Amino acid sequence: MSTAVQTMLDVLNLEQLEVNLFRGRSPQDRWQRVFGGQVIGQALVAASRTVEGRPPHSMHAYFLVGGDPKVPIIYEVDRIRDGKSFTTRRVVAIQHGQAIFTLMVSFHNDEEGLTHQAEMPDVPPPEKLPSESEAREWVLANMPEPIRRYYEVERPIEMRPVEYTRYLGQKFADARFHVWIRTTGQLPDDPAIHQCVLAYASDWTLLDTALVPHGRTLFERDFMAASLDHALWFHRKFRADDWLLYAQDSPNLAGARGFSRGLIFSRDGTLVASVAQEGLVRQRKSSP
Repeated sequence: MSTAVQTMLDVLNLEQLEVNLFRGRSPQDRWQRVFGGQVIGQALVAASRTVEGRPPHSMHAYFLVGGDPKVPIIYEVDRIRDGKSFTTRRVVAIQHGQAIFTLMVSFHNDEEGLTHQAEMPDVPPPEKLPSESEAREWVLANMPEPIRRYYEVERPIEMRPVEYTRYLGQKFADARFHVWIRTTGQLPDDPAIHQCVLAYASDWTLLDTALVPHGRTLFERDFMAASLDHALWFHRKFRADDWLLYAQDSPNLAGARGFSRGLIFSRDGTLVASVAQEGLVRQRKSSP
């Protein structure tokens, strides 16, 4: 298992302080704010540890204040309801005496019934795209310095963008962005771990998709960005250490808020999850 994957799993492995109280820590890296996916994943871990026998199927979150990576995050779980078919939990993440994040999670076991799903987009497989090592050799060399720094750091999630030329300024008018993702090392077999890891990874690149039609990226210093909310639905079983296609689009960018959606497919075309997010995409004003 890679060091980055082990670090991610350690970050997701919360310390239980009381029956409904957990403490999470952040990796000590160069981020000035806590990565939003980390808070999503940790909050889902906290909620899941108060439920037995039912996996999560739906979660809705709001980011209230940027997290401080230098201090622990306290997660308080409210056991809203334990019903015959559904279980509901509310989680509040607290730092410096105030709420920084809130999450609602619903748990439910699959039932028999009709089924259908969206069709997986026809895109090149990950083997046909530049690997991380190849990207470092020739793709990153032509990319802006902030993007190079981001991709050169060892990360727990490997990403192979289909439309990687967008980082070179190419515009895609349909506002679509596809990226293959998987962990850089094998995960334990526990399905709950794979769900929490996907929740962690689902915050990568999603808001940045709002700038695809403009040939811009959030790596540019011209933009200040922050996730405002995040919704995730789990549809079918999957492994986060196998390749998953994250098919994203952005129907709207207005009022300095970008709205993006994502469908996540396994390699065989099975739709395993759906994501939606609105975030702040504020363009910095030029100095006179």
